[in-house]
Amino acid sequence: MNPLKSDDYPAIYSAYVETITGDVTELLEEQILTFPEFLKHIPPGKSEYAYAEGKWTIKEVVGHVIDTERVMAYRALRFARNDTKELIGFEPEDFVANARFNERSLESFAEEFVVVRKSNLLLFKYLNDHELSRKGIASERLISVRAFMYIIAGHLNHHRNIIRERYLGE
Repeated sequence: MNPLKSDDYPAIYSAYVETITGDVTELLEEQILTFPEFLKHIPPGKSEYAYAEGKWTIKEVVGHVIDTERVMAYRALRFARNDTKELIGFEPEDFVANARFNERSLESFAEEFVVVRKSNLLLFKYLNDHELSRKGIASERLISVRAFMYIIAGHLNHHRNIIRERYLGE
């Protein structure tokens, strides 16, 4: 696979992309194991904790990670299939507010994450370099299909770090 170039994605995603140091496909596969394991080690009673007023709970953060992966994979699919229609943005706050994530167990999120990620890996696995290089407009920004792989992996890294630092005090 060709490497990600700086013009493949808008600067708004730099914080996510910069968390990727090796092969993005290997990281996406590794996260299938490491993220559910991470969720298993969240102390009982902590999953509904929010570190400040107006912040999401750990369950809401995890649900947001999964929802965002779905949205980014959908965008990648559209552009990979050469759909040139501009895709509008989505509002994560609204998604979380309407999802009832706190009614679920962390185990259910782990199961859902694995299924979503495996599906997305199969999507990316069968795209060639030409398809991965295709670009489209999403949220008023030009972005490549390849960049979505980095954003998905980096977004998870970002939020796992936030959970560690702000929620678990690690």
